[in-house]
Amino acid sequence: MNANLSKIGIVVIGRNEGERLRRCLLSVVDSSQKVIYVDSGSTDGSVEFARSLSVEIVDLDMSHPFTMARGRNAGFVRLMELSPDIEFVQFFDGDCEVVPGYLEGALAEMSRTPEAVVVTGRRMERFPQASIYNRLCDLEWGRGIGEIESCGGDMLVRAKAFAAAGMFNPNMIAGEEPELCVRLRLQGGKILRIDQDMTLHDAAMFRFSQWWKRAKRAGHAYAEGAFLQGSSPFRHNVRQVRSALFWGGGVPAVAAMGAIATVWQPWAGIIVLMSCLAFAVLSFRIFQRARQRGWDSSDSRLYAISCALSKIPCCLGVIQFCFNRLRGKQSLLIEYKQSQPNRSNVASLQTFPTSRPE
Repeated sequence: MNANLSKIGIVVIGRNEGERLRRCLLSVVDSSQKVIYVDSGSTDGSVEFARSLSVEIVDLDMSHPFTMARGRNAGFVRLMELSPDIEFVQFFDGDCEVVPGYLEGALAEMSRTPEAVVVTGRRMERFPQASIYNRLCDLEWGRGIGEIESCGGDMLVRAKAFAAAGMFNPNMIAGEEPELCVRLRLQGGKILRIDQDMTLHDAAMFRFSQWWKRAKRAGHAYAEGAFLQGSSPFRHNVRQVRSALFWGGGVPAVAAMGAIATVWQPWAGIIVLMSCLAFAVLSFRIFQRARQRGWDSSDSRLYAISCALSKIPCCLGVIQFCFNRLRGKQSLLIEYKQSQPNRSNVASLQTFPTSRPE
């Protein structure tokens, strides 16, 4: 282990990740003196495997609603109990394998930039060609190098800044990382992404229903983030919520009313046509932006169509959050991933692919 990495404690969260967790833990056990694995009710032997590596286990109390934020907080608290002098905490999701050299690069960036409170890198999909949905995830990960507004769950944070900000919001079922980043930025901290590969993620998405649930979860995250931090100077998620409601709710509603009206007024079909045209224009604008990033036509087209269509499940996620909020009900996790994905068609892919153009 690099002596400098002793400043870092690692927290991994997971539930029934199987082989994914095995790869994750094996990629970090020699990188830090302290590795905490937080398990949320696994039944696939995850705890036993982690214990075989002498990893500290935190069994989350599943009598309370589970969230990934709650799991990460529990791991952080246990890490501080065991190693109160730890300066940095690296959070990883249990479905991610760490790329060699990332931790050294992230720590070096923290040392160079005292105002940085979060450092992250590029997350990549392990099997981007296994399905169009995996490919979409790969296109989404890690856009932008340098100072960014927010990041995902794989992040290196300064322990004191994390504690001072109040840690993750344990009630959020998704979007807890960007919401934390808002609070850290309000304290004057910077969020940075270094130009370095960080983790290989395994989305294991092979069905349209999984893509739909993931988009719906994103809408819920937008709504809850806007509710909590929309009034901040950063106007967190306000634009995303408005976009989801307009494109995912308003435009389809107008199209549906136009279709119904054609029963009495055939000319109302123009309304349906204009609504479809509006979605086509939206897709083309997204396509153009993707091309400007240097993506090829195929990836740009796939990404544009997905972004446009995802407005509908995103809108449903926004509505779900608002409905639950009005009823005073805690939202439950919206899970899309299957526990045992079939990878027979991707066995020949590289372990660590080369970086894609940003």
